[in-house]
Amino acid sequence: MAITLKVNGETKKLDVDPETPLLWVLRDTLGMTGTKFGCGIGACGACTVHVDGVAEQACSIPIGALAGKRIVTIEGLSKNRSHPVQRAWIAEDVPQCGYCQPGMIMAIAALLKTNPKPTDEDINTNITNICRCGTYSRIRKAIKRAAGT
Repeated sequence: MAITLKVNGETKKLDVDPETPLLWVLRDTLGMTGTKFGCGIGACGACTVHVDGVAEQACSIPIGALAGKRIVTIEGLSKNRSHPVQRAWIAEDVPQCGYCQPGMIMAIAALLKTNPKPTDEDINTNITNICRCGTYSRIRKAIKRAAGT
């Protein structure tokens, strides 16, 4: 079944099983490996992408549900690491192992788009991604830096 969607601004016509999770279409069909596999059940956030501007876990969305949607992955957030969250990530030296970072950055970019000055409570409520290395204090500093607070 052919499915058409826009990924990082480019229209893609894909002939894949409509039950295939978006994560595997991005990684295996389109070769976009920035979006990571973590848990496979939408709990850890490593696979977070934007679907029509909303942070979603790519491992739990079948591609058939996305016809006509706009998908933005970590590769499409900016071409040169110029997004405010990416700049803050670098400035605060957030990554340790780095595995969760693409999903974390995408979740935070979506939060800041709807809530440009989040409080600590807003961050706790909205950013539920898991960082196995425990870099949460640097993550919070980077969110505040990106928000200009």
